[in-house]
Amino acid sequence: MNSRQFTLDFPLALGEPAGSALFRQHPEDFQVTERLGFELSGEGEHLCLYVEKRGQNTRWVAGMLAAHFGVDEMAVSYCGMKDRHAVTRQWFSVHLPGTQEDPAASEAELPGCRILTMTRHHKKLRRGMHADNHFVIRLRQIEGEVRAIEQRLVDIAAQGVPNYFGEQRFGREGGNLLEADRQLQSRAAESQQRRRKSRQPASRGGMYLSAARAYLFNLVLAERVRQGNWNLSMEGEAGPSGPMWGRGRSQAPEQVRELESLVLQPWQDWCHGMEFSGLSQERRPLLLMPGDFSWTWLNEAGMDQTDLELSFSLPTGCFATALLREVAKLQQPWLVAE
Repeated sequence: MNSRQFTLDFPLALGEPAGSALFRQHPEDFQVTERLGFELSGEGEHLCLYVEKRGQNTRWVAGMLAAHFGVDEMAVSYCGMKDRHAVTRQWFSVHLPGTQEDPAASEAELPGCRILTMTRHHKKLRRGMHADNHFVIRLRQIEGEVRAIEQRLVDIAAQGVPNYFGEQRFGREGGNLLEADRQLQSRAAESQQRRRKSRQPASRGGMYLSAARAYLFNLVLAERVRQGNWNLSMEGEAGPSGPMWGRGRSQAPEQVRELESLVLQPWQDWCHGMEFSGLSQERRPLLLMPGDFSWTWLNEAGMDQTDLELSFSLPTGCFATALLREVAKLQQPWLVAE
């Protein structure tokens, strides 16, 4: 079984960035606030906690909450994964039926975290349930022509950016894709036998199948960026979109299906493997428009270099790095330090 070579250097839509910057030099340089978009009911079997975390990942916090409340980790849920090298605020829910009084959540031992508030709700929080995420990001030591960078920001505000999945979806140095390739090639080879024996789908494979699905989407989006129609509707499209591969017939118009079929022809083993993994065919927008987009130039006292602070919101499932890569070439010192 031959392993593929993967590239995460997807084409830019607005040309090479006009500058470079240090990205996430400190956790406070990348701040994310999850916004539910609905009111929690204040009653019910699920205790909801609004947690601010610094330098910790979401799954770790969920595990620590489970240990504190003495429940299985399956009883703790959340709307989405948040970056580790950041300061983030997000909701968790813990299934605690029949509890007369809420436990002392503020006493939970969560290093690097603060429980900001808690309340009850009648439903568990599920993945993708929140409305959006708001980002405040500081790019440090900007190098480049300020006017050119300003123009790029104006262009992004007006045109948006390609809705790529960020590199974090693919693991360190694309490691999740290597494991996905191993799994999906095996599933494709067994698909005929599986079809004969059972109509039941195989196991989903978690984050590896998610990474593979995202990669195929990025390949299609990259081709439409090259063609210059990533932000334009092709004939029959209500809006530009790309495939999230799975079982079922694509709902895209014929011209779009032909393009996607051509791009994904070398990846048919992956496509077949996903079809036998319980995933359903879906569509994802190619165009990402940031909401509430603004920016501020910052100069610290005694420092010659200029920093740039960006503020914007993105829908659930979208990546801030898809926007940032169009602004500047990002240098990430924390990656080298690990």
